[in-house]
Amino acid sequence: MFYSLSANFDGIFNLFRYITFRTGASLLTSLFIYILLGDKFINFIKTKFTQPIRKEGPQTHLKKQGTPTMGGVLILFSILVSSLLWCNLSNGYVWIVLFTMCSFGMIGFVDDYFKVVHGNAYRGLSAKLRLILQFTLSWIVCFGIYRLMPNEFKMTITIPFFKNILWNLGILYFVFVAFVIVGTANAVNLTDGIDGLASMTMVSSFAVFLLVSYLIGRADYSLYLFLPYVPGVGEVTVLVGSIIGAVLGFLWFNAYPAKIFMGDVGSLALGAALGVISVITKNEFLLLICGAIFVVEAMSVMLQIASYKFRGKRLFRMAPIHHHFELKGWSEQTVVIRFWIISIILALIALSSLKIR
Repeated sequence: MFYSLSANFDGIFNLFRYITFRTGASLLTSLFIYILLGDKFINFIKTKFTQPIRKEGPQTHLKKQGTPTMGGVLILFSILVSSLLWCNLSNGYVWIVLFTMCSFGMIGFVDDYFKVVHGNAYRGLSAKLRLILQFTLSWIVCFGIYRLMPNEFKMTITIPFFKNILWNLGILYFVFVAFVIVGTANAVNLTDGIDGLASMTMVSSFAVFLLVSYLIGRADYSLYLFLPYVPGVGEVTVLVGSIIGAVLGFLWFNAYPAKIFMGDVGSLALGAALGVISVITKNEFLLLICGAIFVVEAMSVMLQIASYKFRGKRLFRMAPIHHHFELKGWSEQTVVIRFWIISIILALIALSSLKIR
């Protein structure tokens, strides 16, 4: 909306042409929307949707019974409003990210709704149906990216720490992209288990891709850093700014002790958005670095299942791994702060890879 004013008016409206200005504005807009509406939203939602707590989890979590969930609904609302105000709405990459986020958010909403209705954390959508829906949506998204991407990047991926290396996957690229989006969505979903953990971890990862999307969309910077230059991707920076602002607004209420939980509607939506942004910016493997916390959380679940199935023994006291540390005696706040520190370090390592090539 505001971007279009720069094409019709001069003077102060020229500011709206700059991605950096609109990114800051979109971040602040989504942040203020969540903070301003947060209390009213919580008061409304707590009479209708409260989070079922798993009884076999850490006993300290039982006191969270009755905490409202679906905080991701307001996250998505804040992002959408801010994006519509500040993004260039003629940019196809922006719409791909918004479509991915909203469609995965809808899957999460239905899953949350069934859990709340049944009062059981295991009575949501079946894992099989969730995966079918997620992969179907991911292939639709992949086709959209394929249509927009320049020919030289249509089916290629880049490798961190190496310059001018493009690996053409051919038709397997569609499979790869689907796994990146679905894998990231579910990894973030698994990480969202204790107050504030997923939120700040996502902020650090999105901050990396905020910078990456800006650099990838600039011919001069991408040439200097030996990064692929993808015209139009710079506009995604503004959208990432709105995501960071909304998540920080949510964290205002989700910090221990949480007044509201994100729910699958938020974690699946934001995880899928993070995955698709890594694909659009041609830095899928960079996500493995800055989002290593999500990878470890997901791997801990898979290793736990495999160990119990083949050995009859659990590898961890409880999976995902943040619960393992809780059961070892770490307080919830200790787990969260230490994971935050690790995520910040990983983000710095990821950013250093942009220069070390």
